[in-house]
Amino acid sequence: MESSQTYTPQLFLAAHMACGAEIAFAGGSVAYFAAPSPDRTGPNEDAFALLSVNESIGVLVLADGCGGQANGQLASQLAVEALTETLAGGLASTGLRSPILDGFELAMQRVRQLGTGAATTLLAVEIAHGKLRTYHVGDSQAMLVSNRGNIKLLTQAHSPIGYAVESGMMSESVALEHEDRHLVSNLVGVDDAHIDVGLMREISPRDTLLLASDGLFDNLRIQEIAELIRKGPLLVALESVRSLASQRMQAACDPEATEPGKLDDLSLLLYRQN
Repeated sequence: MESSQTYTPQLFLAAHMACGAEIAFAGGSVAYFAAPSPDRTGPNEDAFALLSVNESIGVLVLADGCGGQANGQLASQLAVEALTETLAGGLASTGLRSPILDGFELAMQRVRQLGTGAATTLLAVEIAHGKLRTYHVGDSQAMLVSNRGNIKLLTQAHSPIGYAVESGMMSESVALEHEDRHLVSNLVGVDDAHIDVGLMREISPRDTLLLASDGLFDNLRIQEIAELIRKGPLLVALESVRSLASQRMQAACDPEATEPGKLDDLSLLLYRQN
């Protein structure tokens, strides 16, 4: 494992961006965007971070503070800061897994200590030398899509609706319209929270990795997302996804709307390796 001396964290807390941005990251590039729900007068309750370890290694982090819960914004901030701190504290000789899991445990501890019922999702993806591994709690999700649009990875949404879709008991179209799609069953801040750790996977040339809060997945179908992000310049792909999600949100209160729509904060990260 290379030295952590080049560790460079960038945190985006309660971000309200007018457009996406792109930077070099972990042997490739990452494009990102975040904004509060169109109907929100308060701050964005999402938070994310770009944690660059060195030129070929980094960790992408995203947290979605639970709407309706006390201090959702603070919960997402604490979760992202916890991962940032544990990576800064030193990298294990065997890789990123230990400091990332330590960060999740620290996040759980700090959010519970608020004592307000606050909760947040937490999603992290380690990227190292053309490979990735996912870690998550909640319904913020990661996708890996080939340039042909094949979905190579989609993390499980930890929600009753997500489990129903995964098991085949509910179709995606029904799930997008379901009145309980906002409910989440596994969260940082809940006593019995568990961390879902994925397998290490190869990132093939021209694959696109997406991390997003449920502000995306409650408005766009999986295949729609895959088609929009699979090719083209990264910022263009990001803008295409953001624009369609925004359109769906704007039409959410239209009784004549024919597509799914749900008002929510939105955070997006897209990564491709060089």
